[in-house]
Amino acid sequence: MKIELRSSVQCSVFSVQYKIVLKKYMRFQDLLAYKKGFEVAMEVFEVSKSFPKEETYSLTDQIRRSSRSVTITIAEAYRKREYPKYFHSKLTDADAENSETQGWLEYALVCKYISQETFDYLTEKSKEVGRLINYMILNPGKFGSKSEN
Repeated sequence: MKIELRSSVQCSVFSVQYKIVLKKYMRFQDLLAYKKGFEVAMEVFEVSKSFPKEETYSLTDQIRRSSRSVTITIAEAYRKREYPKYFHSKLTDADAENSETQGWLEYALVCKYISQETFDYLTEKSKEVGRLINYMILNPGKFGSKSEN
């Protein structure tokens, strides 16, 4: 039996290479913005179940679509992070969808489909998602996106 010993320098290089590989293949589902956005979308889905039938093809569909689109667009951005302009563009799209969801929540409040408490809760969670998306936009290198230099 032959045992090969590696020097600490070789182990350090291997460790760094391994971390790079892990970062490169991190799942988009592990991103905090994705996780929080998914939570908001599922909570919006549950709340929207009680919207009136006449809202099925307007408010209900629109709020569900925009809230779900936040996470899907984050996923698209993350998979295209090798292209800085695309990464930035898709993240701004995700932020726009998040803002759209907040707008639909406002309509749901004014139409009395949700309470002020539900509105405040979901809006605050949506704002948190917006802050996380903004962090990604301002710090693309931390998410594997290359510099635009």
